[in-house]
Amino acid sequence: MTPRTSPKEKAVKEEPTADLDTTADQSGRFFNRELSWLEFNGRVLEEACDTSVPLAERLKFQAIVASNLDEFFMVRVAGLKQLVAGGVHDVNADGMLPGEQLAKVSIRVHDMVRSLYQNWRGEIAPKLAHKAGIVLLRPADLNQEQRTTLEARFARDVWPVLTPLAVDQGHPFPALGNRSLNLAILLHKERQRVARRHTIFAVVQVPGVLARLVEVTPAAAGQAAFILLEDLIAMHVGDLFPGFRVVGCSPFRVTRNFDLSIDEDEADDLLKTIQRELRKRERGQAVRLELASDCPAEIESLLRGALRLEPLDVYRVDGPLRLSELNPLAAHAQLRDFRDEPFAPQLVPQLREGEIFKALAERDVLLHHPYESFDHVVDFVSEAADDPDVLAIKQTLYRTSADSPVITALIRAAENGKQVTAVVELKARFDEGRNIAWARLLEEAGVHVVYGLVGFKTHCKISLVVRRERGAIRRYVHLSTGNYNPATARTYGDLSYLTAREDFADDAGALFNLITGYSAPPAWKRFAVAPLGLKERVLELIARESGAGARGRIIAKMNALVDPDVIRALYQASQAGVQIDLLVRGICCLQPGVPGQSENIRVLSVVDRFLEHARIFFFEAGGEQEIYLSSADWMPRNFVRRVEVMFPIDDKALRDRVLGEILATSLADNVKARTLQADGSYRRVVAEKGAASVRSQDAFIALARKRAQAVAAPRAEADVPSGGVFIALSKPAESPAKANLAVTPPPILVS
Repeated sequence: MTPRTSPKEKAVKEEPTADLDTTADQSGRFFNRELSWLEFNGRVLEEACDTSVPLAERLKFQAIVASNLDEFFMVRVAGLKQLVAGGVHDVNADGMLPGEQLAKVSIRVHDMVRSLYQNWRGEIAPKLAHKAGIVLLRPADLNQEQRTTLEARFARDVWPVLTPLAVDQGHPFPALGNRSLNLAILLHKERQRVARRHTIFAVVQVPGVLARLVEVTPAAAGQAAFILLEDLIAMHVGDLFPGFRVVGCSPFRVTRNFDLSIDEDEADDLLKTIQRELRKRERGQAVRLELASDCPAEIESLLRGALRLEPLDVYRVDGPLRLSELNPLAAHAQLRDFRDEPFAPQLVPQLREGEIFKALAERDVLLHHPYESFDHVVDFVSEAADDPDVLAIKQTLYRTSADSPVITALIRAAENGKQVTAVVELKARFDEGRNIAWARLLEEAGVHVVYGLVGFKTHCKISLVVRRERGAIRRYVHLSTGNYNPATARTYGDLSYLTAREDFADDAGALFNLITGYSAPPAWKRFAVAPLGLKERVLELIARESGAGARGRIIAKMNALVDPDVIRALYQASQAGVQIDLLVRGICCLQPGVPGQSENIRVLSVVDRFLEHARIFFFEAGGEQEIYLSSADWMPRNFVRRVEVMFPIDDKALRDRVLGEILATSLADNVKARTLQADGSYRRVVAEKGAASVRSQDAFIALARKRAQAVAAPRAEADVPSGGVFIALSKPAESPAKANLAVTPPPILVS
């Protein structure tokens, strides 16, 4: 039996953090999805405000908070506004109407933005200047020499790119692009009598093709000085309007509805349809207006009227707009001593280049990213492309990098005469344009490109290689919780599973046939697939634990928990006495710790240097201890509107590693973990004085380094599970609270 706590956790106390202003339904069973997501972003903001976090990393967290809010407004707030405009009065499981949600979202986001900019002004910017010598100057801070240099630079590099846009009867308000940065300008005509003088309004867009941070010759040695591009333009904006006097100039930014609305049944050519929608999306309905705190009321009124926004849609900030664009400062050389300890993902010696298929023929391999290198996954596809014995490659692509080595390998495979099929998801939000470009490139190389099933996003991550060996066919499968993206694989916590098991290969082949030809198998051997029964399988697994009562055990790690039916099933399991631990990084609509409802459920969220992204589900299963990995969170969209896969880990050594190392260490985190309370607040978990601190991601780094060193040295093969060295667990102890529940201590951590 696997426990929910370890002896070390008895010495843990909880430190309160910000409360969640959330509304549940009449029975108090569900938290609101949008407000729960905002609390996740609030936990990211806590990292930006945490003085124990290195300065460069705090700057990154600031940028992430701002970028996250952009996407939240472009999709979630935009969707709520559409519901309100359409007169929709349906309520979600939490019991809130769309208008009520918008009002609460506005209150929470205004508070969050204030905290974000207070942290910038009071902490980040001063420490950049005083500790790292990185100074962000305002026009008033410039000396004469700097002004002269910048004036010449403006005339040479900036002025030719600018286009002044007057707004009057003959010049309608310009169609400003989503998230574009602009200057709103108030002008008076020179030599006009005061009595007849009227104000003229104009807009100048800050060019996105120019660097936002303009380097300035520092006034003191050892400094790196910058001025924002919009401030440089504002200093010389009068040059764009000869004969007029500038009486007001303020930066502003518009966020628009950026979600695609496509009727796939009516689209003759999905690729062309999405291309058309992408062009229109830049001019979607405005949903947010950001202004400088000292912006004149007249400018705000003009902009709100032109953009058809309400006062609650306006966010005044005392600091640079678009904080996410200051992230490049984190890479500046003068911040090299203010970063997390460098870490390079470790190579797994068993997967030596050129011998991947030989290794997989012998045993399954589990890779824990980013601690173990994603290069092995790239090598899996790359070696298949060049291997003369490989006949075919089938691959899903949801998100990938700008210079994707996976796509390069697929193209090379097609050029080498192999049968190559790529399922490219054109509707991957914010990556649609990139995926269209990749699809065309693949098609030109001879790859058979499929865009997935009509009405569904292909979100599963799977690669299938068909190889001829000794006159027979053998197939190799890679499955993952994360994308085929080498860039994000260095910062996202995910799991890869590589196997040559026949039943996995049969299901993988059947899944590709389903996507490319609508031929669903009568039954899946090892996979559970959405939308063809994944949700039902999850509910069945939870119900089985409910039937075991106090002998049941569930541990689930995911990004988001939203589905009402799954939440109700978890409540029923808790009421039956099942001990449940949920590691939910982001949205969690489940209300834990309520007597008679969820007192046996604990929810943890870990926010640290790497984004927790893996989906892992453990069920006690009467002592069999089943573990599943998946591309899917427990959300309606994953169960109903996406093609997803959940699959078991059949190798016992790998199951032991996932349970005893990955899940146990995550549950033991008392540095970067927070617990969700019954009232919706999150409390930071901190170790009592004298208790050992466990920061799970640091522990994984140490384990990966230790494993790479140990595997490279002579060792007993029996003690080394496929994919790495097994970290032994202490013998389970009896829990004084429940004698029938064993307590598994966290793994032995390697220093």
